[in-house]
Amino acid sequence: MVKVPLWNLANLLTMSRMGLVPVFVFALFTRGGSDPAWRVTAAVVFGVASLTDRLDGDLARRRGLITKFGTIADPIADKALIGAALVGLSMLDELAWWVTLLIAGRELGVTALRFWVLRYGVIPASRGGKVKAFAQVVAIECYLLPLLLAAHPVRWVAMGIAVALTVITGIDYVVRALRLRASGRRAVALP
Repeated sequence: MVKVPLWNLANLLTMSRMGLVPVFVFALFTRGGSDPAWRVTAAVVFGVASLTDRLDGDLARRRGLITKFGTIADPIADKALIGAALVGLSMLDELAWWVTLLIAGRELGVTALRFWVLRYGVIPASRGGKVKAFAQVVAIECYLLPLLLAAHPVRWVAMGIAVALTVITGIDYVVRALRLRASGRRAVALP
């Protein structure tokens, strides 16, 4: 078995995403969060960081660079980036707190579910979860960019889609976790 080095391109991309979170927060809140140039900067930093999420996973799978560090750090980096954006937008009174709390609650709930069923197996990321993540990134970008007031309905629709997918995929994870645990119990109970 070939040992995968900790310092590989996939893990470096994950760590760069973590490093971009404070840069993003700084850009978002500079000049009270209302300066168009800084908002575009925040949107670009967020976009680049989001792109590293797609790249690190693809690289790790295609090049065999999967490490324990990467499997733990990647979802933490994702949640830190999305969470920072949602909390920041809510603090700036641009996004309702219930949206932030719902999305954060779902993400924490799914993480807890994964730990709850860990002894029975792993719940892999679903296609719906990947679509949800993409919808969240698009919706957040719509909120970050200094759009004209006439374009605000676009961002409301984008966030509505992201929220709906967040709820639907959250329910899917609950169902999959319950099935996995039930199948694990039956397997353990059989002689």
